[in-house]
This record gives sequence, structure tokens and C-alpha cells, in this order.
Amino acid sequence: MSTQPVRIAFVCVQNAGRSQMATAFAERERERRGLDWEIRTGGTHPADRVHEEVIEVMAEEGFDLSDRTPREITTEELRPCDYVATMGCSTLDVSDAESAVDVRDWALSDPDGRDLEAVRAIRDEIEARVIALFNEAEAAVEAGTAEP
Repeated sequence: MSTQPVRIAFVCVQNAGRSQMATAFAERERERRGLDWEIRTGGTHPADRVHEEVIEVMAEEGFDLSDRTPREITTEELRPCDYVATMGCSTLDVSDAESAVDVRDWALSDPDGRDLEAVRAIRDEIEARVIALFNEAEAAVEAGTAEP
């Protein structure tokens, strides 16, 4: 069995909303479960900063995203990942025949410019999906059907 950690990436266009929320929840899950998993995030056309409404609703849950900076992510960075969750907007293609990446398109609404109630609903959906992904990935590792 491999000693490589599970690698999970969260990708959207601007890396300023959905993927930032998913990354924060994934970091929390990794810590809560005591896992040595790698979490990546990025966008195809990153914004200058995380959306204000995202910072506000994540602060309600105890996350400070105000110091995070959206970054670009490349297909090459995603190829070694075990799971890639796109937010319904990514233009990257990591699902070629040579890649074993499990790509999930979560098809979530963009929180940019939305009212706080709508952003909270998106946040809560992302949290549930991240927890479900961690449950699934952990079960696959324990069953020996996924690396490590």
C-alpha cells in the first residue's frame, strides 16, 4: 500500500468563492480526522481577492478567509490528485485516459454578488459535500480500494 497522502483539489474559475469555502471546510475535516492529506485549490482565471460575502459567511462559521489570495491552478497540478471537485465552472480537463483522477462537478451557484442568505445556502451545501467526500475517500482508503 502506498504511503502517499490522498490528494484533493477544489477548483473554480476565480478561486474566490466556492473553492475557497470548500478548501476551508476540507482543511477543518483533515484536522478533525487527523489525516495527512494534501488539499489544493485554485482557479483558471483567479480574482484579485476572495469575495467579501464569502469572507462574511465563513466568518460566521469560525473561518477567517480575509488573508487568502486566489491563485491559478494548472492541469499539471491536478493530475496527481485522487479527487478534483469543480464547482460547476471549471474549464480544466483532467479526465484524460492516462489520469486516475476522480473528477466531481458539484454544479454550485456562484456566490459572487449574491445576498448573504443565498451565500449561506451555498456554504452549507459545500460543507455537506466536503464531509461526504472525506467520508467516501476515507472509506476507500480503509477498504484498500484507493491510495494510500
